[in-house]
Amino acid sequence: MNTKPKTVIPPTSHTAPSLSGRAGGESLAGGESSSGEESSLSSYILAHIDPEPEYLHRLWRATHLHLNYPRMASGHLQGRLLAMLVHMARPRRIIELGTFTGYSALCMASALEPGTELHTIEVNDEQEDFTRPWLEGSPWADKIHFHIGDALTLLPSLGTFDFAFIDADKRHYTDYYDALLPHMSPGAFILADNTLWDGHVIDTPDAPHQTAGKDAQTQGIRHFNDLVAADPRVERVILPLRDGLTIIRKK
Repeated sequence: MNTKPKTVIPPTSHTAPSLSGRAGGESLAGGESSSGEESSLSSYILAHIDPEPEYLHRLWRATHLHLNYPRMASGHLQGRLLAMLVHMARPRRIIELGTFTGYSALCMASALEPGTELHTIEVNDEQEDFTRPWLEGSPWADKIHFHIGDALTLLPSLGTFDFAFIDADKRHYTDYYDALLPHMSPGAFILADNTLWDGHVIDTPDAPHQTAGKDAQTQGIRHFNDLVAADPRVERVILPLRDGLTIIRKK
């Protein structure tokens, strides 16, 4: 995470503009709105799914107003998908790697049943001043445990989980996967975000831009996708939602 928030934005109603001030729609291929046919289709989809909860919309607006790289946050469509998947899987314990503003954690926590919990880990301690008030001020605060630190260091002490969401440093996705899998119960699900990486996973050396798929983030995602595809311990599918979402089931 590269954000460096300087101001605490408390999650009170005066921090967000009215709903009529919502900027754009959520693209199917990215966190920001696009133009033309795709934008129209995205708007159509958002109009025909469950509405974004008011608390989460205020967090979304605060993220765009006060933080760098707001695209890193899950939005309305992905947030509703995360909540739906948690409803379907009915996990007892969720682990999230990469909290950022807490939007995705709150979406998943909102779908948890009584007596369940979610642990979310953020490596960037400068993010804490923004994120913690939003987590602790939410209707689902009693289910959420917010950790600041390195996920690979913290994971061994947190026990076993039956649902995971990876949305952290793309260079270390394979490390997160290798560390997570032993802590996942049989039948557990792991979701990994950004696994198409703006299409750069299929870049060729003659691609019309500088990196041409050679940067560390793209390489990290490619290695992760190859690792998961060849792993006989799991079942997997990639959804072309936003920037790519991989759903993995441990056998």
